[in-house]
Order: sequence, then C-alpha cells, then structure tokens
Amino acid sequence: MATTPLTTIIALVHDRPGVLNRVTSLIRRRNFNISSLAVGPSETRGLSRMTFVTEADAPTLEQVTQQLRKLIDVVKVYKVDDANSISRELLLFRVNSSVENRSSIIQIANIFRTNIVDVAHDSMIIEVTGDQTKLDSLLELLKPFGITDISRSGRLAINRGSLEIPEFGTAHTSRRTRTRKKSNVPDELGW
Repeated sequence: MATTPLTTIIALVHDRPGVLNRVTSLIRRRNFNISSLAVGPSETRGLSRMTFVTEADAPTLEQVTQQLRKLIDVVKVYKVDDANSISRELLLFRVNSSVENRSSIIQIANIFRTNIVDVAHDSMIIEVTGDQTKLDSLLELLKPFGITDISRSGRLAINRGSLEIPEFGTAHTSRRTRTRKKSNVPDELGW
C-alpha cells in the first residue's frame, strides 16, 4: 500500500497566550497526526507563523484547514507548494569522538557543510541545516561513531516568488475576510 506524501501547511495566527494550545487541541481532536511543528514570529508584528508537516490525504487536510479557519486567532491557512518552495530543518547533535576517529568525523561533516560548534575530549556537537534527506543521510553516516543526543527543529518552509499566497482549499469566504478586517489584523501584506 502506498504511503501518503508529507504535506506542509502554514497558519498565520495572532501572537497571544493559549493560541498554540487551541490549535494543537483542535488537530488532536480530529486525530490529525503532526510529523513536525515549528512556531515563530512572522513578518507582521503581532502574528506568528505555525508550520505543520503532516501525512494526510486531501479530504482530511481540507477538513482540518476548514476547522483551523474557524478559530478566531487564525488569520490565514495555506498549503506550501512542494514543487515551488524552499524548506529547511536545523539539526544539532552530539557524536562520540576520540583522537583516533575525530578526523573521519570532521571529513564527513565537511562534506555536508556542517558547523562543528563544540569539541570535548570524548564528543563533538555538530550543527547542520538542510532538507530532511540531507539530515537523515548525515545521521546515517555518523551513526557507527555513536550519536548520543539529537535536537531537531521542525520543517520551515516558504513559497518561492511573490507575496501572493493561495488559500488552501476553496472554502474561504468573504464573511471571514470582513471579520478579520474588523478585528484590526495588520493588513500590511494585503491579506
């Protein structure tokens, strides 16, 4: 049986206490699995960008995005176009190293354009940014040395081209747009 491809969804939300909890609770209630979640400030003051990566079919994605739009703190929801976007993850990890194998680890790390951010007598901490395939390949090559700690961000993504961002699905209504403008949402990007 074929697996469902991973889909990246971005939600712009008001930067208020409890918003992350409300959004993730809604997703949890719908039995919608999140593979990764990254949240941070957006280009508009007072709004945060939530980037979800999930494995779900089109009807499930449509249902969840419709439910997200109903939350008062959600300003916009859209799907990232995998063919026309840039996505990256950040990975920090500790690998065992000794005098004998340190040069081998450094050679592999250099091939992947990493940064070695700490060196101790018995380990190294390496930082790398890239797509999921690059990070997974690096970890696989260094696994024989002994990886003891991994800290990995969720996927961050942005569509290429203009600021025109298509809504996910077709159920975005003009009523919702009027509600947003009345709620004093910054309209700096023409949303």
